[in-house]
Amino acid sequence: MSFRTVMRNKRAWFIGIPILLVVLFVGGPFVYIHFIEGAPPAKLKLATVESTKPSNGTSSTAATTAGIDGAWKVKFGSAVQYRVPEVLFGQSATAVGKTTAITGDMTISGTSVETATFTADLTKVTSDQANRDRQFQGRIMDTTEFPNATFTLTSPIDLGAVPPNGKQVTVKATGDLTLRGKTRSVTFAIVAQRDGATIETNGTIPVVFADYGIPAPSFGPAEVGDHGELVFLVNFSQS
Repeated sequence: MSFRTVMRNKRAWFIGIPILLVVLFVGGPFVYIHFIEGAPPAKLKLATVESTKPSNGTSSTAATTAGIDGAWKVKFGSAVQYRVPEVLFGQSATAVGKTTAITGDMTISGTSVETATFTADLTKVTSDQANRDRQFQGRIMDTTEFPNATFTLTSPIDLGAVPPNGKQVTVKATGDLTLRGKTRSVTFAIVAQRDGATIETNGTIPVVFADYGIPAPSFGPAEVGDHGELVFLVNFSQS
């Protein structure tokens, strides 16, 4: 092998090193996020329900709008997610954690939701990353000191009319959200739907971390902004 060939090979090697590093540090996270880790869990939302028709020939509206007055309790199948945009080595991703440990109640009078509250047990929140969960339970949310997130309705919600079975309605809700010991008033849209003896509610509450004294969630190579959102799917049954 000639001296010229040796030098050419060395030059190619030295040029190749930074190219390889670029591939590893840019292409590596892209491959991991998009092909190995995969897409984040889907955002919680209501399932479509078909209205049922009574077999006795009576009005379906009359049959499905009776009997919603009274007290309702949160039932099995409810869940709350946190969803936070993050950047890992320049690649956009979404961090998602979820708990199904939800309690709460609601009272309805006529076409008005008079009271409603639900509490999510944050000590039961998990994601697909153990390190993320440790950060969430410890430094970020300090669930030993502040184990719950709670929303309490502060103004009645006027439904206008009692919705028939399977029909989704969208209303505005105003209430107090408590996170990490701090309470703030929030207003957001709720999509609600009757499914037989169940009323399902779904909504998204934007959260600015500084409003609740939540430390910056960024850690390691993951860079997180100053906000996220709580997404809930809370189902109530008449008690």
